[in-house]
Amino acid sequence: MTVPSTALRPQVRGISAKTFMLLAAWIVASLEGYDLAVYGVSVPALLGDPSLGIDKAEAGSIGSMVGLGMLVGAALAGALVHRTGPRRLLVVGTTVFSLGMALSAAAGDATSWSAGRLVVGLGLGVVLPTLNAYVADLSEPAHRSRNITLMMSGYAAGALVSPLLGTALLPDVSYRWLYVIGVLPVFVALPLLLRLPESPFHLSRTGRAEQARVVEERLGLAPSDDRPAADPGRWLGLRSLLTGGLAVPTVLFWAMSFCGLLLVFGISTWLPSIMQAAGFSLGSALLQTAAMWLGVGFGAIAGGRVADALGPKRVVIAAFLVGTLSLIAMSMRPPTPVMFVLMFVSGFGFIGSQILGNAFIVTRYPDALRGNGLAWALSVGRFGAIAGPSLGAFVLGSGAGVEWAFYAFAVPALVGALAAGAVPRARAATA
Repeated sequence: MTVPSTALRPQVRGISAKTFMLLAAWIVASLEGYDLAVYGVSVPALLGDPSLGIDKAEAGSIGSMVGLGMLVGAALAGALVHRTGPRRLLVVGTTVFSLGMALSAAAGDATSWSAGRLVVGLGLGVVLPTLNAYVADLSEPAHRSRNITLMMSGYAAGALVSPLLGTALLPDVSYRWLYVIGVLPVFVALPLLLRLPESPFHLSRTGRAEQARVVEERLGLAPSDDRPAADPGRWLGLRSLLTGGLAVPTVLFWAMSFCGLLLVFGISTWLPSIMQAAGFSLGSALLQTAAMWLGVGFGAIAGGRVADALGPKRVVIAAFLVGTLSLIAMSMRPPTPVMFVLMFVSGFGFIGSQILGNAFIVTRYPDALRGNGLAWALSVGRFGAIAGPSLGAFVLGSGAGVEWAFYAFAVPALVGALAAGAVPRARAATA
């Protein structure tokens, strides 16, 4: 049997294949988290830079460009993953969002900032659903939720670094250095991605069953199904998601992702500014943002383990409800120590609901459909990512009390819980 090097790439000596896969995925996820969160950290500095002349409405529009790019990128991922395989998409997407960070670092006006964030979003849109599906492909069914949330704890770690760097550097150092720093780790991530094996499901679908068996044996996985999904490429991969009893969960997943991504992008863009409007200093607002991202990491890891035991649906519902209650509590402006605790807990609700929602989606679809199922959910959900920053800009610019900024995000959190709760159980024939 002749197996190309793409299926047998050498790993790091002393590290198992599973650990290497999770480590590489964790590093890529951490870059995603940093690239997403860094804009919200830099918004106060952008608004205060007279050379840019950016107001709150424009800042919200620039923040929405990431969501617009991710909409296109996720749709492309859903359409192409069956043809190219997830590994190749990960390499391309990581390169693209790093290029967008470099463009943002050099941006000199609102238009160039929009272009840079659009390119960042395009790359993130390709990588995020592909990375989740790839980790699910290379995980045992009983540990998929755990491995996805472990990987996505890197997302939280990268996002946590952003406000901590902002606290250390701003306002003494130019905010542009936050974007330059975000470009450098790609030179570590890309070599790791190139050493990863291809997904065994993709290898089986494309007639490379022998290569798939090698990858499965190395990772201790059960043999994958050699049969491709029915018409996986029709309607850009959408047809299979709206037939065979999958139409209702697919639409509900779209609604859930819309709400989750509205929270992720709205909160990450405007949280430091909201806290400043509530009377906190920039340093305190950034540290509270860091506390939220720390809660995301702990909540995602713990939630993933609970999801493997009880099922991801219950955990996703709980996360959205925690986000709703935390926002309402923060609107009451409690003392600073209590606010830090609420920020930590709320991270599980604001961002953890979306991370765990991704795990819910990939475990609910059949194996052959998880890649384009998640990609389409995230693609439709990008309308929420576009709406979130604009919603925050509207509320903050309206002159209404700062408590309305918290209420505005509490409503979609509650709707997300309802959508997750309405997803029907998988029928035996579908599962």
